[in-house]
Amino acid sequence: MSSPLSNPLRWTDLDLEPIYQLINRALAEDGTGLGLRKQQPSFFDPSTEMIGSTEKTTTASLVARQDLVVAGLPLISMVLEKVAEFKGIPPSSFHVHLLAEDGNKGYSGDLLATLVGPANLLLSGERTLLNFLQHLSGIATQTRLFVEAMGKSSTRLLDTRKTTPGYRFLEKYAVGCGGGYNHRLGLFDRIMLKDNHLSAGQFASGDALEKAILKARAQFPDLPVQVEVDNLSQIPPVLAAKVDFLMLDNFSDEDTRTALQLVQGQVPVELSGGITLPDLAAKAALGADFISTGALVHQATWPDIGLDWG
Repeated sequence: MSSPLSNPLRWTDLDLEPIYQLINRALAEDGTGLGLRKQQPSFFDPSTEMIGSTEKTTTASLVARQDLVVAGLPLISMVLEKVAEFKGIPPSSFHVHLLAEDGNKGYSGDLLATLVGPANLLLSGERTLLNFLQHLSGIATQTRLFVEAMGKSSTRLLDTRKTTPGYRFLEKYAVGCGGGYNHRLGLFDRIMLKDNHLSAGQFASGDALEKAILKARAQFPDLPVQVEVDNLSQIPPVLAAKVDFLMLDNFSDEDTRTALQLVQGQVPVELSGGITLPDLAAKAALGADFISTGALVHQATWPDIGLDWG
């Protein structure tokens, strides 16, 4: 089973305005000292003053210096557009030629894009655009590694809400580039009753648990309901309330098999809780619908991507 809410985000799903805001902040950190009590009144890059006229055009090549999965290429033009705005350079003065696509596997030495434009524009944007690309490509690369570790299993790999504040949808997009699927996008898109909700509401088991789920469904009839359980005794009341998704938190393999027998395909089942790369093959073989892990984001490392000049 699968859910529409587990589908990977595509670039066309993203609102570009918050991304431009992120880019503005990143460039302002570099060019004004944004975040410091005392900062520059306007964008200032003295290192490029020696370049001189904005009419001096150069070509730079974006190169993968190790094997990776690419994510974030559309950000190159967005970053340079904002650099041009900061520096008062016409945006028509630069061109970005993409030679790869997000989601592609790249190999060491592969040319990902060429950038043509004023040298001082490209130099001022170099670090910011590389930071975005390396961060997102790191997540995509990590995700692809996890997906491949699951072999031919039909179980889908999900991300979590353990994301960098402000970067969630870019990071979830990068998970999709790596072959993963998106779990909750935020608090808004489903009712998610986790162990802390059940404890705080004093409805962690039995009739109280079933009634809480039915109440949630009645109050928010348009939202799917997912419940996290941490023991087998919670499964019958959850099934009786006809939840849309069931999450097994930190279940042993033996208890997972028992839980799947109890569920008998009535609802999609997600495995969660500290699942790491060495665990994946065995967990995927259990036959759950989904496995979720925050490691796709918080354990991803940046691949080496460089900008070569001339």
